[in-house]
Amino acid sequence: MTEPLTRIAERRVATLLDDLLQVEPVIALHGPRSVGKSTVLRALAGARGVAVLDLDDIGIRDAVVANPQTAVAGQGLLCVDEYQHAPQILDALKARLNREGTLPGTAVLTGSTRQDALPRTAQALTGRLHTMTIWPLSQGEISGVNEDFLPALRTDPAAAVAARPSSTTARAEYVNRLCAGGFPLALRRIGAARDRWFDDYIRQSLERDAVELVRIRQRTMLRELLGRLAGRTGQVLNLTNASQGLTGERRTIEDYVRLLEDLFLVDRLPAWGKTLRARAAAAPKVHVIDTGVAARLMRITPAKLATLDPTALAEFGHLLETFVVGELRKQVSWLDEQVSTGHWRTHDGDEVDYVIEFGDGQVLAFEVKANERVTGPDLKGLRTLRDALGDRFIAGVALSTGLRSFTYEDRIHVMPVDRLWTPMG
Repeated sequence: MTEPLTRIAERRVATLLDDLLQVEPVIALHGPRSVGKSTVLRALAGARGVAVLDLDDIGIRDAVVANPQTAVAGQGLLCVDEYQHAPQILDALKARLNREGTLPGTAVLTGSTRQDALPRTAQALTGRLHTMTIWPLSQGEISGVNEDFLPALRTDPAAAVAARPSSTTARAEYVNRLCAGGFPLALRRIGAARDRWFDDYIRQSLERDAVELVRIRQRTMLRELLGRLAGRTGQVLNLTNASQGLTGERRTIEDYVRLLEDLFLVDRLPAWGKTLRARAAAAPKVHVIDTGVAARLMRITPAKLATLDPTALAEFGHLLETFVVGELRKQVSWLDEQVSTGHWRTHDGDEVDYVIEFGDGQVLAFEVKANERVTGPDLKGLRTLRDALGDRFIAGVALSTGLRSFTYEDRIHVMPVDRLWTPMG
């Protein structure tokens, strides 16, 4: 991971996109800027022999705004990049579908903001629009392997544990992966060049993309708030503490957090299982979408994280949790079935970092431990959740920086973090 990425990574979402085009009329691929949406779209368009309407190009954008009906006319797949720049194209696309019928594979759109953050006109295709999210590169995509962790764990947890009993990944490699993140253009750089890319990415997201969505009155405060949330990544979101000392009103702070979510800079992981126990907490956790961005905002370097300084250990623990949650989030997005996710925390001190509930009510649960050794007390949250769920509890996994996979007790297992991207085969 200390070497720059030199190839175009194959994206799992590209295969999903091909399959969905057989049944969905319009697909919107959302995700952070520079995450690789355009690359996926252009590869798809090239394979279908069609052009891409790039609305990042001001000339093309002006032409589309002036002539939206003409822009969506024609035969074959319509491919539109960064459609949020001219959301009125959706009204024209809706009119085309009304005329010609709702046919599968009509259009694929990409956007760098969440759909519900766009103007009302962007809701024109409700019922005909399937949305997908493309996240930063997973560790498997970076390494060129297909992760099978979640399907394997859901099918047979004991076999998944036995398949890879040992690991060779040292703490230093985890540190490098955390600080590198998953943005393709960042991974093509190392050292100071990568730091400059992160700085430019953050600045453009806040100064260009944020302004296009809403009228920002206090840009400095938005940047400060992002930095504070980065320092609290992997922790329960407490806006009162995060905004202490900032001059904005509470409502403004809340609006700015939502804006940072809309720009795919941070994500709120909701509380899960609030009806499971009366004393379950309801507050979400906050995670920066990419640990490379988080580390840069916090001015954390691999050299700093590699030390055993108490502050560095705490920062590594929070970043590692965000890293694991991010990898699991990516793998969840590739599943064939819809699931609900969240974190579980009670007022009695029991907590589980990531919970996946499948449509049949069965649950996988994950706890992240930054230490190499996992002991019984570290598994208290998983044990409590297992006992509360009974047969619905498939497995609980403590993911650590240790080197061994093993079953600790009934349906509770310990695995190295790198099992997330190490295939069973």
